[in-house]
Amino acid sequence: MRYAMIMAGGAGTRLWPMSRANNPKQLLDFIESPSEPGVRRSLLELAARRLEGIVAPERRYICTGEQYRDAIRQKLSDFTDERILGEPVGRDTVNAVGFAAAVFQKLDPDAVFAVLTADHLIKPDSEFQRCVDVGFRLVEEDPTRFVTFAIKPTYPATGFGYVECGAPIPDGDANLSHMVERFVEKPDLPRAAAYVQSGHFYWNAGMFVFHAGTFLDCLKRFKPESHAGLMKIQMAWGTSNQRSVIDEVYPTLPKISVDYAVMEPASKDPSVSIALVKMALDWLDVGSWPSYAETLQADKSGNRVSGPADAVLLGGKNNLVVSQAGSGDSRHTIAMLGCENLIVVHTEDATLIMPRERAQELKDLHGQVRPDLR
Repeated sequence: MRYAMIMAGGAGTRLWPMSRANNPKQLLDFIESPSEPGVRRSLLELAARRLEGIVAPERRYICTGEQYRDAIRQKLSDFTDERILGEPVGRDTVNAVGFAAAVFQKLDPDAVFAVLTADHLIKPDSEFQRCVDVGFRLVEEDPTRFVTFAIKPTYPATGFGYVECGAPIPDGDANLSHMVERFVEKPDLPRAAAYVQSGHFYWNAGMFVFHAGTFLDCLKRFKPESHAGLMKIQMAWGTSNQRSVIDEVYPTLPKISVDYAVMEPASKDPSVSIALVKMALDWLDVGSWPSYAETLQADKSGNRVSGPADAVLLGGKNNLVVSQAGSGDSRHTIAMLGCENLIVVHTEDATLIMPRERAQELKDLHGQVRPDLR
């Protein structure tokens, strides 16, 4: 049967000061819902809605920090406790995927599952659902396949992984599927530009479809330390010892991404075939304030404003102004005179001001603020 796991464990430090340790970016109600004008939803809520019609509600899971369990239950009441895979600490994506695979295999030896993300905006939903269905069918036809999803690059990004498109795979009427030639992690700018120009490389969307048993077999060969720990968790799943075993074992797992730990070695292993499914849709990684700005309508000067506070901008251009509910609401005014390319984010207890081009350094600044503000 088909299962799905949404990874929702990111800290979101590049969206500080709105994203905090106790309320990370995937739980912030700061994205306007495509189907509900004027209503703001969290990235996690939007990700969960995209699963409609692909996977039955009772087989949808979220992998997240255990500390976010209550907040997720309040926002997404359909996700019962047993369908929230709570990590006591983050151990990167290979263990999140392995955690899901271990649980799904115990529930269903033939489980095929999609790994999806909670920090991307994707539209239209109908095209996303079509592509994910193709991915499921590819693995259901051949359980030794791994499927990754690929986005046509719009610029030579150096912060994304790339996947090279190979020979086509018959997939009915979709014509979306190809073999993967190779993965490349975060190339430098000249290589990224060459990849985009070639037309053969796509951004790796960080979403996958696996047969649970095949993934665990590969994990046993490529990262046996993770496999051994996850098998202990699998044995304890559904028993009275479940939480204590997770809390004891999970922090000991080696911290590494699924791309480095499994996908790259699997691409060189003849017992596994890796396919990609092209996604011809709008895809935005909302991981920083400049990317969040792309979700907002710009005025004639390129300024973008979000939130309840009043914003007055004169003689400036290409600024982003964000305020958070509870930070003064409509009684508060943010006024900017002659400013260009600035990002201003105002919350109840912190205000961020930075040049747009230095947004990638926000993670460093985050480490220097008071611990109670992180």
